[in-house]
Amino acid sequence: MRYNPHPSAETHLKAHAVVTGGAGFLGSHLCDRLLAEGYRVTAMDNLITGNADNIAHLAGHRDFRFVFHDVTDFIFLDGPVDAVLHFASPASPRDYHELPIQTLKVGSLGTHNALGLSKAKGARFLLASTSEIYGDPLIHPQPESYWGNVNPVGPRGVYDEAKRFAEAMTMAYHRVHDVDTSIVRIFNTFGPRMRFEDGRAIPNFMLQALQDRPLTVYGDGSQTRSFCYVDDLVDGIFRLLRSQVHDPVNIGNPEEWTVLRMAEEVRTLACIEAPIVHEPLPVDDPKVRQPDIAKAKAELGWEPKTSIGDALARTLEDFRARLARV
Repeated sequence: MRYNPHPSAETHLKAHAVVTGGAGFLGSHLCDRLLAEGYRVTAMDNLITGNADNIAHLAGHRDFRFVFHDVTDFIFLDGPVDAVLHFASPASPRDYHELPIQTLKVGSLGTHNALGLSKAKGARFLLASTSEIYGDPLIHPQPESYWGNVNPVGPRGVYDEAKRFAEAMTMAYHRVHDVDTSIVRIFNTFGPRMRFEDGRAIPNFMLQALQDRPLTVYGDGSQTRSFCYVDDLVDGIFRLLRSQVHDPVNIGNPEEWTVLRMAEEVRTLACIEAPIVHEPLPVDDPKVRQPDIAKAKAELGWEPKTSIGDALARTLEDFRARLARV
């Protein structure tokens, strides 16, 4: 681990949040929000799929520190910790297909170690789970009460089952050790800082569009996703952190889009005429995905506020600016 072991006395007066996976796409945005809310933040990451560029703007911030560490190893931090937000994990199909064992380890050993830190410090624990725990759902939209339809031995199962195990471990720590836990089930999210090579639909389409290449749609594109802008998602996560809710909560945008429609929207926004090409649908790719957010509305007073059009424009501008620096 590498960090500043001597923070100023004044910083100890602020609540301290630890974000595992803090250099990732979601983790870095969460660090920004926590700092804006007056927390001091420790971001922990081994940079397998995270990127130090995502937190470069925080270098020198008096309330921020970065710890290079693999959370599948024991986690030790000096001093008080008030919240542990466990976001460490490969999150795109491309990543967990290439890193299946690491994905399973961070969902099991990493979750165990992060929960151990929460237990030792008396900190609230928030697990980043996923809509993938619903698998290829037989109920639509998906409420938190749905147990899912997952193929545990398929190539996608390493991520699905890692998160399902992480949820079970989290609830076990809550019941047995009285750890103050919460679980967010995150639906498809996009925004600035997504990796060019992420492999998911929107970053794929944006990179291809900005390079004036054909846009790749898997299958016929009729499969649906519910895309949420990252700022809205982070707002929901922060509300959950500050709540007393322990059971899983869906956070996502219930506005359902076909993948083909999204490809066409990105192509239009980028002002290009590149064709859309189709490739075979990956194994166990969900046919539909849409969150039931009634619980988030009732328990957290949350729903997404950013229009898809505005969110896509902001994200495309971020992609364009970063590509110009490459």
